[in-house]
Parts: sequence; structure tokens; C-alpha cells
Amino acid sequence: MTTRVAVKRDAGTEASDHLPVLIGMAAVVFSALYFISDLIELAQGGFSTAQLALTYAAEAAIPLFVVGLYAVQRPWIGRLGLIGAVAYAYSFIFFTSTVVFALIDGTKDWDALNAQLGWWVTIHGGVMVIAALAFGLAVIRAGVFPRWSGVALMAGVVLVAASSALPALAQVASAGVRDLAFAGMGTSLLLAGRGRRPPGVRGSTIVADEGARVGTFRV
Repeated sequence: MTTRVAVKRDAGTEASDHLPVLIGMAAVVFSALYFISDLIELAQGGFSTAQLALTYAAEAAIPLFVVGLYAVQRPWIGRLGLIGAVAYAYSFIFFTSTVVFALIDGTKDWDALNAQLGWWVTIHGGVMVIAALAFGLAVIRAGVFPRWSGVALMAGVVLVAASSALPALAQVASAGVRDLAFAGMGTSLLLAGRGRRPPGVRGSTIVADEGARVGTFRV
């Protein structure tokens, strides 16, 4: 006689299994939306209500998926990764609020918004750059995601700062490097969730709970 044993998984375990995939999907989707919003702004030569709404949706998601990307790299990412993720999330809480300001005030473009907010943009732009450099370096050291994604994040924020005085096309391209970095991290999570091992990932899968402009940063 054959005895069959049914193993029941609790809802909490199933939710934790799906969380890395959700984080990866958010990183890919909202990074793409952020880049698309920049392209729309470039094409129309300034802000519009629809474009700002798209920017708001993308920026509001950034603090959540960045902290999530930190969490799935624990414990290898270390304290530097935590500091970088939290600081980066904080900077984008501020930048998301600037989108609300632009929507309410009817601000026409980035230059006008920066003129209105002044040093607040500069300060938080500096936080964003330093935080991204810290997080990117921690990603490289952790070796959970492909190391190129950490390099791209660091290069992207440096390019964002360096391109502040360049034409809008160069600024958008620079921001695209940063967006590509987060999308690459998210893609790694999605591949791992399907049982595939993307380059640079430790083991066969990723486990969730183991263990702007310089002066006027364009974000």
C-alpha cells in the first residue's frame, strides 16, 4: 500500500517566495516608465500633466523597490548597502514631492522647477549621488546581482551630475544608464524566480530573507 503525504505550505512562506519576483518586476517596470517619462519630457520640451503623472508613478515606486533590492541581497550586501539604499530612497521621497509641486503650481519645465526650489534640489541631488555610489559599490561587492549593474548605477549617477550643463538629450541618456542599472538588477530577480541562474547570482536562486544636475541635479 502506498502512503501519500500532503505537504501544506503556509501563506507567509508562499508570499516570501513571490516577493523577490515582485521586487524584480517593480524595478524593471518603473525604471522603464521613468525613462519613458524623460523621453516624453524631451520630446515636448518641458512638463505636461500626463508626463508629470507618469514621472510621479515611477518616482514614488523607487524608494520601495530600492529597499527591496537591498533586502534580497542580504546578508552579503552589508551595512554600506543598507546606508546607500535608505539614503537613495530618502532622496526620491523628496524628488517625488517636487513632482506634486510642479503639478499643483503648473511649472513649465525642469529649469523653472529648479529655480523655484533652489538649494533643496542641490542638497537632495547630492544625497542621491552619494547614496547611489554607496549602493552600487555594495552591489558589486555582494556579487548577488550581475556586477555590471552596480557599475552602471555608479556610472549613471556620475553622468547625471556631469551632464548638468549639457543639452537635454545628454541628460536623458545619462539618466538612462542609471535606469538600466536598476532594470538589470530587477531582471536578475525575475530570471532567478524562473529557476534560471543569471550571471553573478550566488547559487541557483536569490533568497529574500537570508540571514539631475551638479548644483541643479536632474533626477
